[in-house]
Amino acid sequence: MVDRMGGGLGDILAAAAQGRFPPADGGTTVVAQPGPRDAGVLAFTAHSVIFLDEDEDWLRATLAATNADPLGASMNPGFLAALMARTGRSMNCVDLLTCAPALPGEPPLALTEIEDPEHPRVARALKFRDDVRVWAADGGVLILGRGVAGRWEVAVELDESARGRGLGVQLALSARHLAPEPVLWAQQSPGNARSVRTFQAAGFRPVGSEALLVAH
Repeated sequence: MVDRMGGGLGDILAAAAQGRFPPADGGTTVVAQPGPRDAGVLAFTAHSVIFLDEDEDWLRATLAATNADPLGASMNPGFLAALMARTGRSMNCVDLLTCAPALPGEPPLALTEIEDPEHPRVARALKFRDDVRVWAADGGVLILGRGVAGRWEVAVELDESARGRGLGVQLALSARHLAPEPVLWAQQSPGNARSVRTFQAAGFRPVGSEALLVAH
């Protein structure tokens, strides 16, 4: 059972969504994984959070031995590689973590919900999220589901032919109208500037960075 924002990492995320962050003291907080699937590292301004069921002494010793500025050591490739080697998990990339408040009313787009659990986009989303729902629009899809610590997350995908006409912003904005809870989260690869701009234009604000360790 995932942590439905009820303690540990969930409390930290809920506070961050309201603009209350861990102290910018250069420290590192170690908390339990919210569930078997979700493990990783969060970096806020001058403070990191490791959510991993691993020996805390080993985590802190490995972090201290990382050849990097202490303020950025938790996201250093050497430290993340050590975590993967220790746990047997993998990761995709370090993401920008953003969030936005839910909005009332109907979405600004005409959307059709995809209810087929065998649909490729639904099946792929179920590997990383619970309670997945997927909607299709002309030229793109919108995916909602419970991710890390039970938070509601959104992802959007566009057909290549639909790019350049603002559909991504409209999909991300629609997600805020469909969000079942007061806060909606999204991750973007920092190098994908188009995605970063899309979500910020839809009202998502940066909270920190996140490296998720994926179990095989």
